[in-house]
Amino acid sequence: RERCWRGDSELAGQIEAALGWTATPMLLPLALDLQELAELLEGDPMVGGGVIDLSSGNTWPQSILDGDGLVDEDDPDLDDQERWLWVHCEGSRAGYHDMQLFTADLPDGPVADRLARSIEGRGAFRRFKDTLDEWPELLTRWLEFSDERQLGRARAWLAEQGYAAVPQQVEP
Repeated sequence: RERCWRGDSELAGQIEAALGWTATPMLLPLALDLQELAELLEGDPMVGGGVIDLSSGNTWPQSILDGDGLVDEDDPDLDDQERWLWVHCEGSRAGYHDMQLFTADLPDGPVADRLARSIEGRGAFRRFKDTLDEWPELLTRWLEFSDERQLGRARAWLAEQGYAAVPQQVEP
């Protein structure tokens, strides 16, 4: 909770409820892959987004829906709000902000300066990653930071829709 990142309070509430410290949040449990949801939320706005199958927790990117690629479905009614939750792509603004936060948290010096310059202008995401490739330990830190931020935003978005992510059941 102290960190105050988007999605942290939802996660803290779920953990506290699981430990029996507080009441369970008034959210419907939904077993899904939060990373897949994050990808739907933060992809290219022109082709991003998709739907979540509320009965299975499967996510379907818009590109598959456009190509009639819903497998194992007989003409699904995608307007059925009891079955499908639409995910509209929010774009890359939050991801760009993550690069700014990560860079600002580095100690002053040549690495921080190079990363700060790498995120200026078009092509910032590619230049940022290419620059980080020169420092593997920093790249690892970035990937962990970025993943955690994306999952938090996905968790918060899901809570705004009235759901809490729960682990998917692994079939034997």
